[in-house]
Amino acid sequence: MALALCLQVLCSLCGWLSLYTSFCHLNKHRSYEWSCRLVTFTHGVLSIGLSAYIGFIDGPWPFTHAGSPNTPLQVHVLCLTLGYFVFDLGWCIYFQSEGPLMLAHHTLSILGIIVALVLGESGTEVNAVLFGSEITNPLLQLRWFLRETGHYHSFTGDVVDFLFVALFTGVRIGVGARLLFCEMVSPTPKWFVKVGGVAMYAVSWCFMISIWRFAWKKSIKKYHAWRSRRSEERQLKHNGHLKIH
Repeated sequence: MALALCLQVLCSLCGWLSLYTSFCHLNKHRSYEWSCRLVTFTHGVLSIGLSAYIGFIDGPWPFTHAGSPNTPLQVHVLCLTLGYFVFDLGWCIYFQSEGPLMLAHHTLSILGIIVALVLGESGTEVNAVLFGSEITNPLLQLRWFLRETGHYHSFTGDVVDFLFVALFTGVRIGVGARLLFCEMVSPTPKWFVKVGGVAMYAVSWCFMISIWRFAWKKSIKKYHAWRSRRSEERQLKHNGHLKIH
């Protein structure tokens, strides 16, 4: 069983490395980070779809069956994701592209998946955490691509930012709090699995504080820009021309 799991993770890692290499070959005029973020975007979309199917259709329901035995589909998805996180953590360390918080997030994710696979249980809630963690990932990558291509300061950029902040607050913080509560009150999960859940939720709050600060600054900037335009429009309406300073 352990050998089969290791082979699945190894195949996953090789698959993500191959995809990254392909993106690098197809985007030679772009940076390595461009290709890595394409891999991240791909994993985000794929993991959202798979984890949503597991949570909402295949089951079991994470809010009522925390600590239940892993299903075969959960094992396959966790192995697929573990291979990705190993790839991305290695890339981030090699290129020194991320700070301690993101490295801590990846490390906790890797440890959490390994624990669920070794125990043969708690894949239900780990899969739910995967869904909540990845639901905002495609938007985060899209935001980066908009910046790189010079299209961030647009209506599209504002929509992406709004959806990112709303989903992060509603899902990772709001729904995440409910999931953590269910995990803590359930007698089934191991104590160290519960500790891992608390640690992951604490990391989400650290991200949330930074996101709210960004959203507040952007909102204030947008408000001042709107007031400035309104002032110029009123001046043009009353005087027929703009006052030039």
